[in-house]
Amino acid sequence: MSENKSRHFIQQMIDADLAAGKNGGVVHTRFPPEPNGYLHIGHAKAICIGFGLAKEYGGLTNLRFDDTNPIKEEIEYVDAIREDLKWLGFEPNGGEFFTSDYFNELFALALKLIDDGKAYVDDQTSEQIAEQKGTPTEAGKHSPHRDRSPAENRDLFERMKAGEFDAGSRVLRAKIDMANDNMHLRDPLMYRIMYATHHRTGDDWCIYPMYDFAHGQSDSLEGITHSLCTLEFEVHRPLYDWYIKNLDIFPSCQTEFARLNLNYTVMSKRKLLTLVEEGYVDGWDDPRMPTISGLRRRGYTPASIREFIDRVGVAKRENIIDVSLLEWALRDDLNRVAPRVMAVLDPIKLVIINYPEGQIEMLPSENNPEDPESGTRELPFGRELFIEAEDFKIEANRKWFRLAPGKVVRLKSAYKVEYVDHVCDDSGKVTEVHVNYFENSKSGSDTSGIKAKGTLHWVESTHAIDAEVRLYDRLFADPNPDGHKEKSYMEFLNPESIQVLSNCKLEPSLKNAQPGTTYQFTRLGYFTPDTKGEGVFNRALTLRDSWKSQ
Repeated sequence: MSENKSRHFIQQMIDADLAAGKNGGVVHTRFPPEPNGYLHIGHAKAICIGFGLAKEYGGLTNLRFDDTNPIKEEIEYVDAIREDLKWLGFEPNGGEFFTSDYFNELFALALKLIDDGKAYVDDQTSEQIAEQKGTPTEAGKHSPHRDRSPAENRDLFERMKAGEFDAGSRVLRAKIDMANDNMHLRDPLMYRIMYATHHRTGDDWCIYPMYDFAHGQSDSLEGITHSLCTLEFEVHRPLYDWYIKNLDIFPSCQTEFARLNLNYTVMSKRKLLTLVEEGYVDGWDDPRMPTISGLRRRGYTPASIREFIDRVGVAKRENIIDVSLLEWALRDDLNRVAPRVMAVLDPIKLVIINYPEGQIEMLPSENNPEDPESGTRELPFGRELFIEAEDFKIEANRKWFRLAPGKVVRLKSAYKVEYVDHVCDDSGKVTEVHVNYFENSKSGSDTSGIKAKGTLHWVESTHAIDAEVRLYDRLFADPNPDGHKEKSYMEFLNPESIQVLSNCKLEPSLKNAQPGTTYQFTRLGYFTPDTKGEGVFNRALTLRDSWKSQ
């Protein structure tokens, strides 16, 4: 590949590996999610990097579920991860695997370390082990069981596998260095006893490998050349390399990049799970969640997420990305591809008193001015319409360009109308506005010569579809809800993160609208049909960033 100064550090590393003939010129990456929750926007970054680099170099990418903790893992999460990956536009061309595929091989590798005197069974409790671990500035203490013979350790480990001991009563540890500056090298745990039914292996196993042992060995077994992960695993890399070296297996290479941190949200699966379980949100796919499924339900597009990740870039330094960049990516995409439709969220009647009663005419309206090939659709137009209540004022100054006494406005794709009078209910609220239309002012053939500074959207009353519209906003009101030492992130939940509007009126073309298509409601924002409720539309975002001035 040609020299390019703007290439990020992982590309430069792979370029150097290929130039040196490393791994036979092969680039093989993997995405290894734990099936203990739904993927979020941070995982989308890892997906785009891993799959994107493999594609760039004509390589392969595996999907491997890191299923080593049966207590927290569910098939629901496995299926959701597959769906999210496919929706984002990626296929695991290297194959789909599970760490549980390698339980036999991992057990055999653990026996090898035992036989080589590099692993031992420890009978201490987790509290005792933690206490003896030491601190970053103080060496740890050896376990009283550290010098067991390989034969005794093998016997105990095989009996652990056979289910002879209670859960938590014994663990297998690597014998490395209890004085090492890196705490992860202080005789780390390799296996623990857990009596829980695994979603794939059932009750075949009662010992399960720890992540740090299973991760690197699974990479090696699959021939992963570049094991890409986020920066918090950098301190784990010496252990990753220690296992590979001492087991003398394929030398997969771990490389770390900065994780994606987004403001106005939390990115911990544990904290997201709490929001779900305690009912603060409507499931993992709540449109306010940073999960991929939540973003999809809200109306985000795969292209917008990929563009966002591309703009965030690949770096070694941690930083917090402004969520407005993600919203910009969606607006940029939807402005080009979203069909334009008309909807009225807070309707009042507009009666055109000089329009023939009972007459309906079909008027063409463009589907997307950014995409001329998208064509037009026919909209019914009649004597009675719905307009937004906020588009009419009884008293208005010269800078008011919508409807008011003495004002003329254009009805989009239709006619110009002028105010005649209005009707109020007993509380003084305007319920109807009466206007006259100019017959020779039809859009596309206007010969009226009348000026109208404002244009209003509308929906014809007899053909209108009733809908519920949910206006979603950011889930948290604080840009860093997780950054307050003395307060829980829960204290910063945005009480106005959802507003539910009923009796909204939509144009009839939306009668059969399906989830997965996001529309621009003229002048209002971008909306998509909800996946869990017929006749419900979710707002993806407003036409402009409403948080800039806050």
